[in-house]
Amino acid sequence: MPRTQRNDNFIDKSFTVMADLILKLMPAKQQAKEAFAYYRDGMSAQGDGEYAEALENYEEALTLEEDPYDRSYIYYNMGLIHASNGDHEKALGLYHQAIELNPRLPQALNNIAVIYHYQGEKEKEAGNADEAEALLKQAAEFWKRAIRLAPNNYIEAQNWLKTTGRSTMDVYF
Repeated sequence: MPRTQRNDNFIDKSFTVMADLILKLMPAKQQAKEAFAYYRDGMSAQGDGEYAEALENYEEALTLEEDPYDRSYIYYNMGLIHASNGDHEKALGLYHQAIELNPRLPQALNNIAVIYHYQGEKEKEAGNADEAEALLKQAAEFWKRAIRLAPNNYIEAQNWLKTTGRSTMDVYF
């Protein structure tokens, strides 16, 4: 039984019924519909903290999904799981794959910047100034890209860019 059919609250059940109806009525290939079902189950498992199950569903969705835009969101969600589990290198790889498929995904750009910033601060603490600066410079570049796409988001990043002298722009367009 698919995960979404096991939901036990009214809102989740209602959403699942509506999503299933839309999926059946959608003029799409069966493969695309199956990919969406796995993606939906992956999101449900991820929301419940069942990361291994979510990754399995996302992997299956990737084998079926052909649309690059949709694939970018699958990679992005997989990156979220790996980042939350502390596997930053794997998360970076997945976020970069998402960006390759969809360069207008500011949340992936932001998450890449967050990881580079974290790694840069760790290098600074370890006394590796050159490595720290290189990582912080990368963080700044990814945050600038994210802010250009979503200028009302990432206020803390905008403040960090200004206070560290990495950006003199007040408004990103």
